Amino acid sequence: MGDPIPLLEDLIKIDSSTKDGANEAVNYCEKWLADRGLEVKSLRNNGYHMLVSEIGKGENTIVFNAHVDVVEGEEEQFRPFELDGKLYGRGAVDMKAGAAAMMETMIELKDTDLPCRVMLQVVPDEETGGANGTKYLTEQGYLGDFIICGEPTNLGIAIQSKGVVQLDFEINGKPAHGSRPWEGKNAIIKAMDLYERILELPFAQETAQPMFNKPSINLAKLNGGTVYNKVPEKCHMSLDIRYLPEQSPDEIIKQIEEITTDGKVSVHITNRPVTTKEDNPYVEGLVKSLQNKTQLETINIYGQHGSNDGQFFTKYGGAAVEFGPVGGDWHGEKEMVYIESVRQYQHVISDFVQSCSKERMENN
Repeated sequence: MGDPIPLLEDLIKIDSSTKDGANEAVNYCEKWLADRGLEVKSLRNNGYHMLVSEIGKGENTIVFNAHVDVVEGEEEQFRPFELDGKLYGRGAVDMKAGAAAMMETMIELKDTDLPCRVMLQVVPDEETGGANGTKYLTEQGYLGDFIICGEPTNLGIAIQSKGVVQLDFEINGKPAHGSRPWEGKNAIIKAMDLYERILELPFAQETAQPMFNKPSINLAKLNGGTVYNKVPEKCHMSLDIRYLPEQSPDEIIKQIEEITTDGKVSVHITNRPVTTKEDNPYVEGLVKSLQNKTQLETINIYGQHGSNDGQFFTKYGGAAVEFGPVGGDWHGEKEMVYIESVRQYQHVISDFVQSCSKERMENN
């Protein structure tokens, strides 16, 4: 079994926070896999690069979904370094560690008589929504029965994730001289008042125990006013709402539109939640592999507040989870991954794939 850490270090060195950089990272992965004997299919969509590589055979398909794009970082974050058993760098855990382990697993198992098919997908745009990468792949028929997104989960299994509704508002006020604000209607204040009312709407108060408490509502952008001495007549506001798996995005939008009386609402994106069940046989199989290959006393099975590319498979019947190695501070200044956990992760997904026969999954 190859060590994923040298590959991970090479991937971190690629600044893949831009479209061109993400394409460079995908191209690197394509050459790395091909040089080691794997057949790789390269795809393009709207200028984005992605790849698919398959091994094994059988009636069921396991998908390794790996994004190699990252959020922006300082120049030094693209120079990985090790300290106290941890590897630091942008993308170390989100999610180039998962990508490296998945790629090494493909090489390890390529000449093995596997009981299922394994499809590796390397994609360029998860951090910006996944529409040009994973969504495109699913639309082209690159699907599976069980999808592992190698996001950072500290070796827990995130079986659910919230859906996404992102909204843009244009709020109207009434201009007046800044010295006489009572003669106008301040659009910024009206936007803030609207935001506070949204927090009290019925959808915002719902819960989904035990996975989640409430929806997440983030005031993402607020922009209004032009000069000091004028009451602002326009304000633009954006909300990032992460809704519960049982909720309807259409109903959420309807509730918000009903109280937006002095302005208009437009939908930026809506993304589906992930609703995999804990008793899904693939989840149970992954738990067994974790127990086989680690010393974890308990396996954390939980729901993620954030979104992931697994959402694009659910409309086609695939069951998706997030499952990745141990790390911290992703998107932060000191993003890192525990080196030994990356190796453990590789052992776990390798064991899982080798045990993924249709009969075992049906009888698990």
